[in-house]
This record gives sequence, C-alpha cells and structure tokens, in this order.
Amino acid sequence: MTGNNEHTGHDAKAPYDSRPDTLLHSRRVGALMVDMLQEGMRRAVEHDLSKTAPPEVDLFDRMTPRLKEAPYGSPAYTEALTDLKPALDHHYAVSRHHPQHFPDGVNGMTLVDLLELVADWKASGERPGGTGSLERSVRLNQQRFDITDQLAQILINTGRHFGWTDTKETNDESR
Repeated sequence: MTGNNEHTGHDAKAPYDSRPDTLLHSRRVGALMVDMLQEGMRRAVEHDLSKTAPPEVDLFDRMTPRLKEAPYGSPAYTEALTDLKPALDHHYAVSRHHPQHFPDGVNGMTLVDLLELVADWKASGERPGGTGSLERSVRLNQQRFDITDQLAQILINTGRHFGWTDTKETNDESR
C-alpha cells in the first residue's frame, strides 16, 4: 500500500495542499453563478416585451398616459390599474418578476425574479408619477405584497449597493 487515500487521491504522508480542492470548488461556484447570470441577462433583454404586442399593447397605449398623471398608489392610479386589468392579467401570467405571477406571491419567486423585480421597481420609480425612490417603492410594496422586513431590507441593500438610492434616506424616512 502506498499511503494514497483512494477517495481524495492524497498521499497521507505528504502535506495536504488545499489549493486543488479549493480551485475545483471555485470553478464549480463560478459555473453555477454563470447559469444565474445568463438567466439574468436574458431577462434584461426581454424585460416587459409582452407590453409591446397584443394583447397588452392596445390597453397600455390607452392607459399609460393616465398612469403617468396619477401618483403611485393613489385612488386615480388604482382606478387606472382596474381599467388596465385585462392587459395586466396577461402581463403577470407571462412575467415572473411580478409577485402576481405566483399563487403564493413573493414566496414563489427565485433570486433571479427578485433581481428583475428590484430593477423594475427602481426604473418604475423614476417614471412620471413614480415614487421617486427605490426605498419608498420597496416600503409601499412591502405592505402590498406581504414582503418580510428581512427581504425588504435585502432589496434596499441591493439598491444601495448599486448606487440606486439616496444614501441620505433612512429607513424611517422611507416608510
């Protein structure tokens, strides 16, 4: 017997070098991350394209001007959403980044869904009538979609990490 451990290929008498195992692990993590990133890139390219074709486009053409005039969450905004319901029902059915896509809401989402969601909330907040703040959007939607405090903070932290929030805002100001 040579002292080789058949399982690890390591000679029990030689000092263990962790680098090969670490590099294998590093490469495996990288490959798994690439899977997620490729999905994220596909989502970035295809985001909301269903709104540009039937059955959504006609209603969005008519209702978007009303939505632009109404502050997010206001009665006028809610009324416009009601009128937009047929288009929204289709949009939510084909768009995983919306909690409405899943029977159990946010709890049915993946991390990639959440990345697209937080980018969508940031961009939506920048539109006329939007909240003007990712943190305010998260806090408003936290109640609307029963998002836990922990997940809400992770979404806000993500925005802060990418410089999408005003760092002067505090949690108290954004509630």
